[in-house]
Amino acid sequence: MKPLNGKVALVAGAKRGAGRGIAIELGAAGATVYVTGRTTRTRRSEYNRPETIEETAELVSNAGGRGIAVQVDHLDPYQVQALIARIENEQGRLDILVNDVWGAEYLAQWNVPVWEHSLERGLRMLRLAIDTHIITSHFAIPLLIQNKNGLVIEITDGTAEYNDKNYRLSLFYDLAKTSVIRMAQSLAHELSPYKCTAVAVTPGWMRSEIMLEHYGVKEENWRDATVKEPHFIISESPRFVGRAVAALAGDPEVARWNGDSVSSGKLAQVYGFYDLDGSQPDCWRYLVEVQDAGKPANAAGYR
Repeated sequence: MKPLNGKVALVAGAKRGAGRGIAIELGAAGATVYVTGRTTRTRRSEYNRPETIEETAELVSNAGGRGIAVQVDHLDPYQVQALIARIENEQGRLDILVNDVWGAEYLAQWNVPVWEHSLERGLRMLRLAIDTHIITSHFAIPLLIQNKNGLVIEITDGTAEYNDKNYRLSLFYDLAKTSVIRMAQSLAHELSPYKCTAVAVTPGWMRSEIMLEHYGVKEENWRDATVKEPHFIISESPRFVGRAVAALAGDPEVARWNGDSVSSGKLAQVYGFYDLDGSQPDCWRYLVEVQDAGKPANAAGYR
């Protein structure tokens, strides 16, 4: 018996990266998964990436779940409202909401102070990273709280502990990723009376399609990238954070995490799951103890 049989999930922003990995693993656990994004096989978003929501839906179904692709711009309240109405009409429930909308890498100007950073690009980043999550939660949560044990996952970059102590390369990026963590804390407070849970989850250094492309490798030979960037040895596949979310969704005592900020690596230690290569990369501990400490790359004891 798959642990998420009969469960309905919405992964907002699922066409690539963490969203795709999460959608696949929720499907592998038996869930029906609505996968959303702006890019389809016939239309690309401003992001201009080739990955599509249809591909993700097919991967979900191939993994053993049921994938349903819906084109949605999560900055448009009317489109999000229509999406939730469709889920309610077709399924009558929503058990898992994953807010993973992002799509703003191309907007970031790293290590550029706010007065030199493009204001237009910075504010667009905040809209994509924060407004989309709020709009989606506004319309989705009334359906989710109709049943106990509903789960909201806010996907971000970095744990609260790490982000509180480190500047994240840009005021806009720093604010975007830290705000999502705070959003999970606020939602945890608001969901508690309904016996539902909100958690902020971060992957580690993720081998997304963009990251693999940047290093000129594929998932099959990703270790070749360590020649250019030795610390890439701590990286993880998008399926690793997918397994983290699936583990939370299948945990009858998930409320113990309510309001927490956790990483895929930490959850792997708790729930005992592994990445595709059989490892358990603990990226955020590695960043502090090895990379940020100026030590040579050595993932021994961190994978």
